Amino acid sequence: MAAPGATFRRLLLPLLLPPRAALPAASPRRYGLRAAATGEAVTHTGQVYEEKDYRKVRFVGRQKEVNKNFAIDLIAEQPVSEVESRVISCDGGGGALGHPKVYINLDKETKTGTCGYCGLQFKQKHH
Repeated sequence: MAAPGATFRRLLLPLLLPPRAALPAASPRRYGLRAAATGEAVTHTGQVYEEKDYRKVRFVGRQKEVNKNFAIDLIAEQPVSEVESRVISCDGGGGALGHPKVYINLDKETKTGTCGYCGLQFKQKHH
């Protein structure tokens, strides 16, 4: 017998919620600074305001400043580090400015290990 919550979600929830529109196909991420149709710079999170949005009041008389060096672009420029050992550790470097130490397994020949904190990539050298 199905749980009452599961039955509710399956039978009644579609009647209460408006039908979902078909989602557009996911477009590949474009790296680098982009501009909206209004000419406003788009941030790394995709933040852009409508023309009549009240939050634009903080930019009256000045331009919105956006850092052009997105972190995802800077990490993509870093080459894959080749290491001898099968297990490596990454702490982000820089001592206190780094991140908690994590261990990455490089078991397979084709596997490239990626640090979950900083995005650096590692590959094991095979002899």
